[in-house]
Amino acid sequence: MAVNRVPVLKRCRSLGMEASVLGIDKESRRAPHSAGRKISQYGLQLREKQKAKFIYGVLEKPFRNYYKKAERMKGMTGENLMVMLERRLDNVIFRLGFARTRMEARQIVDHKQVLVNGKLVNIPSYLVSEGDEICISEKKKSSSRYKAITEVTSGRLVPEWLESDKENLSGKVISLPDREAIDVPVDEMLIVELYSK
Repeated sequence: MAVNRVPVLKRCRSLGMEASVLGIDKESRRAPHSAGRKISQYGLQLREKQKAKFIYGVLEKPFRNYYKKAERMKGMTGENLMVMLERRLDNVIFRLGFARTRMEARQIVDHKQVLVNGKLVNIPSYLVSEGDEICISEKKKSSSRYKAITEVTSGRLVPEWLESDKENLSGKVISLPDREAIDVPVDEMLIVELYSK
């Protein structure tokens, strides 16, 4: 699997975004790389695509596949794309507060610690549906790792489309998210413009 070895804070700075979007508390004191530089329209479009890929931890080929799927769906392509990315299982685990970052959530899913509707799912890109019940497996619930995670994420707001029970490490997808419920600083219209060239 391809791994991006660029330090996270350096990557955040180059994309002009805050590390808190990724669930990281540390803040870079240096100004973003883009400060004071003129960026072409293509550069802006490319940066938005890179931001979305970086935030959700998706590589180019799967990201393009998400875009193609979003194009075929009813409604606005950009909104469909963002909703699909938000419905990924690793992102849902992060949103429920069962992981500090999306990368950690991906690892938790990979290590077969997540059940969806009572069945083990170890695919981070699995798209959750309305009514799905998600929980951490019984064996892992008592581990010190999850106690530490819930302490760190206790102040994090859970989106209204999800219901979280941090004591039992379980959650439910109440409804599918709409664009207003997704607080990711990405202008999806620029991504649509980039792919529609």
